[in-house]
Amino acid sequence: MNAVPDGLTLLDALPDPAWLVELAGLRVTAANAAAGRLFGCAPEVLIGRAADGLLASPEDLAYWAAAGAGDPGELSSEGVFALSLDAAVPPSPGAAGADAASPTCADPGSRILHASRSIHLVAGSARGAAQALVVVRDRSAEQRSDDERDRRLAELQATLESTADGLLVTDLDGAIRSCNRRFAQMWGLPQELLQRRDDAAIGAWMRRQLPDDEAYGRRVVALRDAPMVPATDRLELTDGRVYERVSRPLWRNGRPQGRVWAFRDLTERIAAEQRIESLERADALTALPNRRCFGEQVEAAVHTLGRNGATFALMVVDLDRFRQVNDSLGHDVGDRVLQDIAARLGGCLRDGDVLARVGGDQFAVLLAPADAQAAETAARRMLNVVAQPSSIDGEHFTLTCSIGIALAPSHGRSADDLVRRAEAAMRAVKASGRAGVRMHQLRAESDRRSDMALEHAMRQALVSGRFRLQYQPQLRLADGLLVGAEALLRWRDPELGEVSPQRFIPVAEESGFIVPIGDWVLAQAVRQAALWHQRGHALPIAVNVSALQFQQPHFVERVASVLAVAGVPAQLLELELTESILLHDADEALARLHALARLGVRLAIDDFGTGYSSLVYLKRFPIDKLKIDRSFVSGLPADSGDAGIVHAILQMARALGKRVVAEGVETEAQREFLQAAGCDEFQGWLYAPALDPLSFEQRLAGAAPERRAPPRIRLVRG
Repeated sequence: MNAVPDGLTLLDALPDPAWLVELAGLRVTAANAAAGRLFGCAPEVLIGRAADGLLASPEDLAYWAAAGAGDPGELSSEGVFALSLDAAVPPSPGAAGADAASPTCADPGSRILHASRSIHLVAGSARGAAQALVVVRDRSAEQRSDDERDRRLAELQATLESTADGLLVTDLDGAIRSCNRRFAQMWGLPQELLQRRDDAAIGAWMRRQLPDDEAYGRRVVALRDAPMVPATDRLELTDGRVYERVSRPLWRNGRPQGRVWAFRDLTERIAAEQRIESLERADALTALPNRRCFGEQVEAAVHTLGRNGATFALMVVDLDRFRQVNDSLGHDVGDRVLQDIAARLGGCLRDGDVLARVGGDQFAVLLAPADAQAAETAARRMLNVVAQPSSIDGEHFTLTCSIGIALAPSHGRSADDLVRRAEAAMRAVKASGRAGVRMHQLRAESDRRSDMALEHAMRQALVSGRFRLQYQPQLRLADGLLVGAEALLRWRDPELGEVSPQRFIPVAEESGFIVPIGDWVLAQAVRQAALWHQRGHALPIAVNVSALQFQQPHFVERVASVLAVAGVPAQLLELELTESILLHDADEALARLHALARLGVRLAIDDFGTGYSSLVYLKRFPIDKLKIDRSFVSGLPADSGDAGIVHAILQMARALGKRVVAEGVETEAQREFLQAAGCDEFQGWLYAPALDPLSFEQRLAGAAPERRAPPRIRLVRG
């Protein structure tokens, strides 16, 4: 009976669950506390249990069956075991703790256990009975850790295999530790080479696909000798593929253990970027360089040739009336025409010259090097080839082009300056009739800059109130009576001084600023007419109206509004129009003139005889007065040509029932000639220049209405 306590002492010393089994009856004779914890009960509950009822694996059942037949042997294995107590045989009556008060298992049942189990024969007790020692090591926690590690490794492997990058892991000596399938695919590694894991053969295979295998090898060695240095570079393979190679140190426990190499195929991305860049720099229709690309090439020529002192030419080629092709034949035909023109122009150029399409029907040419003579010669060739007959889909037609030329460095030292000046020269060709060549003129450029500055100053002058009106008297030739006034615009600028109308009016008309200026003049003149009318002087005031102002959609409404606001009779306003109003739309002009006449406004044709004259339209228009231009008056009476023109105008006016005013009368001889010829009125320096409102009103107050004899007028220049 003393053997059991000794056995328990030995068993309790073991850290793992253990119990003794008597081979004669295959019953548990002793168990340690760890065994009780394993089964969830007190150790003494296990005593007397059947040996094959504790670990119910097939292997254990077979072992205990053999042991019961007298062939116990030993057993050691690892696996999954079923722990079961409810099927165990109750303890024998003589077993320790087999009384009525013996404790029981707290939660009888079965559960699965990952463990390693060993069964060894041990010396028997004093009675000499043979026993077996069963030791169980619970590996459930380790198994869970292994399962988690396997799961993570599987996830990592799946991630590595799903990436588009080829991955290679090497140790500090450069030996291959692992790689994914993508790496093998990118480098075309044979399967047998991978299975052999021949690092030298794999490295040689990779180097053979590179144009400079020696440089590649040196780079690999350099990175291997610097294990903590990250690196990123690009590899170009002999077959045209491009790989990005990224290498990073592989760390473990704070120490480098090797390298991870990632290879990314950039071939398609680079090709797409090149296609995008090509589209950004090339014209989609003609495949020629576009404006952006052409500008870069011009800038390059400026820097390259400029340093050498060489000259080059830039030409802008614009097709004349190309819109007619699109409008009549369609845009598809127009596109084919542009392609044909591009081919023709390209055939005129030398190797090294650049042809670009910079607009819808506009091309640009860079001739480098070239002087003025070479540029003009090339331009003439282009004029000739463009003017060759075209035939598309049975349609026959001929195109022409206008070409402007700028030379570097004399006409500019940047692409913007050269293109701008060549375009200005091209527009000058268009204005002079098209189908020609023109070199940029420095004077014209200076004039344009001056016009821009003048336009800006005009806009500031209108806002700042620097414009003013003066009034030139109009007198009746028969008796010298002051019968009207013409409002004339004057401008004194603090920087430019007194600016002549002959200088700023053309700029205002070209820029369109003549419309707001004209509106201002109209309002000021009508306001002055109202003021004089209130003081007892019913004097008509004539206001010049530009063709652009007259063509504004609401011009008639504007005139009516100004008259209504001023409260002045409409017959005190006379609008002086030029013959150019007929050039825009005669029918519309006629309707507008009749609308003005219905308001009661007087109408006059200014500078008559100097522009487009049509007796048919003049007969239809509700015109009250014709004004003979000063260019026909200045030669009177000596110039027979001027005299003949004046007589013809007067005879025509009498036939049409129109009154006539002569402008620019400066001598008594001129006045006498006009009076004798039957002219109705005159204005000019013979009587007075344009006067400020106060001076004019003084003249108006001193006039003698009852006077009938023609006045003897002294020339006044002040």
